Amino acid sequence: MRELQRWVERPRACSYLPERSAQLENRVLLDVTPAELDELLARGVRRFGPMYFRPACAGCSACVSLRLRADDFELRRRHRRVLARNHDLRVSVRSPKVDQARLDLYERWHVSRQDARGWEPSPLDGSSYAQVFAFPHESAIELSYWLGDRLVGVALSDATPSALSAVYFYYDPQLTDRSLGTLNVLVHLLRAKQPGRTWVYLGYWVEACASLRYKATFGPHEALDGEPSFDDDGEWRPRPGQAL
Repeated sequence: MRELQRWVERPRACSYLPERSAQLENRVLLDVTPAELDELLARGVRRFGPMYFRPACAGCSACVSLRLRADDFELRRRHRRVLARNHDLRVSVRSPKVDQARLDLYERWHVSRQDARGWEPSPLDGSSYAQVFAFPHESAIELSYWLGDRLVGVALSDATPSALSAVYFYYDPQLTDRSLGTLNVLVHLLRAKQPGRTWVYLGYWVEACASLRYKATFGPHEALDGEPSFDDDGEWRPRPGQAL
């Protein structure tokens, strides 16, 4: 693992809680092995391309890292309904790629979030998409969801020796009735069981953020205690009061 740069950004408006300010500790890392990424995930570190980051917000701990133990997860009735509703979808797993179909789908999805939830615009051209979502990495995988020949969802994830980490998911906003976000988590959990991985990391959950609220409905799950540094081991604990 080679570190090229590190910094803590200046306070800015929080993407999850606009009334608060936010800061991230960032590092640009190259040649991160799957085993090294495993250790970073266990410390609550997330990755976009070569950028690895963790919350570093003064006086705020609203971002909570969540993970699920794949073997402990049991399909419930509502999960089976989602799987049944999407029985006609095909899932393809490969290395991340960039093409016009993915760029168009991302744009339609993000515009729908801007309209529905007031997100800031975040246009991506082919070069920026490649940098954020398709940067070469030994752990990087893409799960694409297809309805016939139509691309309807793309999940960017990391596969490490002990875990699958859900990095980002976007989907066709015309298919909101299919609960594709829930489906994507279920697919990760089912896939994690097959090769004997232990964990599925869901990233950050913020209780007051509507876009992230669904993550806490999967259980039993664990939450990272506090915000350990890049170099400190984190302690994970079962989170009380979760919706199972």
